[in-house]
Amino acid sequence: MKRTILAGLASLALFSVHAAAPAVLPQGAKAPQIVSQGALAGKPFNFNLAQALKKGPVVLYFYPKAFTQGCTLEARAFAEASADFKAAGATVVGMSADDLPSLQRFSKEACRDKFAVAIASPQTIAAYDVVLRKPDGANTGVASRTSYVIGKDGKVKFVHSDMDYRDHVKLTLEAVRALRR
Repeated sequence: MKRTILAGLASLALFSVHAAAPAVLPQGAKAPQIVSQGALAGKPFNFNLAQALKKGPVVLYFYPKAFTQGCTLEARAFAEASADFKAAGATVVGMSADDLPSLQRFSKEACRDKFAVAIASPQTIAAYDVVLRKPDGANTGVASRTSYVIGKDGKVKFVHSDMDYRDHVKLTLEAVRALRR
């Protein structure tokens, strides 16, 4: 029990403390194309951002690591709001550096079969300027907690970068709803 608590605290420390916020893509920037493997309801699929944008805006939310406390709580919050995002015409896709088997399990357990998660390669993490850094500036190899709303035109309409997961769902849903007005 004590070992589990210490391991949990160590993983939280890795993902909650970093030297500087990522640069993030600014509003109005062209979103880099993503083609990646992902999972929805435990089943693998190929994610293509350009194809997803044909259906409407896409909420790309980057998170550090599946099954860590904040990432699991954030995924559950997105799952609970999935009907609201769908009603607003948006597709939600979580992005992390996790491997496909982890994402398959995460898509069922934390995402509750409500939305897809996909692999964010090191190149994707760099292209979206969401590299999570240690206090000494070293790259952790994972993404920071950053949410983007990408419009049908492929441009960034909204960005929120904060390691605290709690406002990501609320703010991205507001941004998606604003696009409909």
